[in-house]
Amino acid sequence: MQIAGSVAIVTGAASGLGLATTKALVAAGASAVIVDLPTSDGKQVAEDLGVAFSPGDVTSEDDIAAALDIAQERGPLRIAVNCAGVPDAARVVGKHGPFPLATFRKVVEVNLIGTFNVIRLAAERISATDEIDGERGVIVNTASIAAFDGLIGQAAYSASKGGVVGLTLPAARDLASIGVRVMTIAPGIIDTPMLAGVSDEFRAGLAAGVPFPKRLGLPAEYAQLAVAIVEHDYLNGEVIRMDGALRMAPR
Repeated sequence: MQIAGSVAIVTGAASGLGLATTKALVAAGASAVIVDLPTSDGKQVAEDLGVAFSPGDVTSEDDIAAALDIAQERGPLRIAVNCAGVPDAARVVGKHGPFPLATFRKVVEVNLIGTFNVIRLAAERISATDEIDGERGVIVNTASIAAFDGLIGQAAYSASKGGVVGLTLPAARDLASIGVRVMTIAPGIIDTPMLAGVSDEFRAGLAAGVPFPKRLGLPAEYAQLAVAIVEHDYLNGEVIRMDGALRMAPR
């Protein structure tokens, strides 16, 4: 699918994977609407990139609908990229008792339900876009290799990302009739703001565990893959690991 002239909505785009993806899509000729929390740097990012910012929560139907309204005003909406997500770090039972249910629920709500919310609402809007060679658009989701190799303390995160993996094929099958593809990227350890607080020693240890190349992944590499997925019309209903062949140990 041709990116130039299309409109994209990218969630979690004020930093990290979403920011890198927005930059790559704009460089390829797309117009974009970025969605992130009102407390994020989204407004400044949007001004810097020449795109629109729609503050909101991916779990809110009204917030995503508002972002999609802005996107449709800018041209033919054909691309949605789900990068919004939150981490967690707690054992099922730890020193302070069982994993707080509210925390588990919040992680699943943002990472899985938020992703599905964007899928369903974006797909409806994309369905109103004219077909080009039988295709109307593409949705790219973000899972994680934690969906397959969850670490100790990643119960909620792994469950939420495993849900995104499980959602990919049925969503692709559901949306095939309206000409919308659905793909998911499962990144390994990526050098994003989530790692900003770790020491250089810890970062080096993470990189040493990657078979090849022995380094952390880059947000720009995620963006490169997302762009390739959008442009490759025969990719559909699949999850692509982007992890340097890493298979994570328990800790």
